[in-house]
Amino acid sequence: MHRILHIGVGPLGHRIITEIVERGVGRIVAAVDSSPMLSGEPLGKVCPAVKDAVTISPSVDSIRDWDAIDCMVITTSSDLRLCEPTIRAGLEHGKPIVSTCEELIYPWLRHQQLADRLHQLALKTGGRVLGTGVNPGFIMDALPVFASGVCRSVRGVHIERIQDASSRRVPFQKKIGAGLDTEHFDKRVADGSLRHVGLGESLHFLAHYLGLPKIEAWDENIEPVFADRELSCALGPIRKGMVAGVRQVAKGYAGERCIASLEFQAAIGQPDPCDRIVLDGEPPIDLTIKGGVHGDVATSAIIVNSIPRIIEAAPGLHTMATISTVRCR
Repeated sequence: MHRILHIGVGPLGHRIITEIVERGVGRIVAAVDSSPMLSGEPLGKVCPAVKDAVTISPSVDSIRDWDAIDCMVITTSSDLRLCEPTIRAGLEHGKPIVSTCEELIYPWLRHQQLADRLHQLALKTGGRVLGTGVNPGFIMDALPVFASGVCRSVRGVHIERIQDASSRRVPFQKKIGAGLDTEHFDKRVADGSLRHVGLGESLHFLAHYLGLPKIEAWDENIEPVFADRELSCALGPIRKGMVAGVRQVAKGYAGERCIASLEFQAAIGQPDPCDRIVLDGEPPIDLTIKGGVHGDVATSAIIVNSIPRIIEAAPGLHTMATISTVRCR
């Protein structure tokens, strides 16, 4: 059983900790959260599945016995720069790390030098680090690459992830702008607090691992999805005409040809949710997961299922295409 240091005890962290324990994948031996509401509290009080006497520490600097840790799980920020100090702390001790940081899925897009520094540190100390999740991490990047294994060639890729966010956790419903009016939606888009992080990373992940032409230009746009009827969610009622969610599209071009397009749409009451992968290849591939993959369940599961894979991986900065196939056991 793996001994886990878990960092970030928010709603997603709580879910992952509980799954690690209940599935017998590991034992939480240390936990970190900077929130004054959580720091100093017994982890078992926050996550009843944890029976060991573990106190939540305020920072990774509080960790003293690194020899008692087999793997780190980080569920804090989408921004790799904000996660860097925590990742470096683990790598300096040669630890395997799994993180939900979206920019870590393909960090060379926005943080080439930072990614190179982390990779070199991991090689030096024997550490290894992986960014993953359901999206980005699997549905719109790793799964299409795996599906291409039966193709002689791939010329382009189109992926749709259409979600009914009614059953998603509250932070996700806030993230997609459920219940806002247009003015507040636009303000949050402008300040960067309302967007699905990772479409650009998935776009470049696909081009790289599918051997598509180099993306010379790419664009991304965000628009609201409006409620066409009275709706309700965990945040409260949503009147007809108010924002029910978000639609975000990213496209990558080689010359004038679009070689990859990704559509992400998540809204309260979204009809006919699905995940669809279309490969323009030989043979062509058109895969549809009816109902779509539930984001909260899948995100927790893929983090937990990735722990054994990153522990056995070679030192370095990894992606979902460079480790052994993640699977449920």
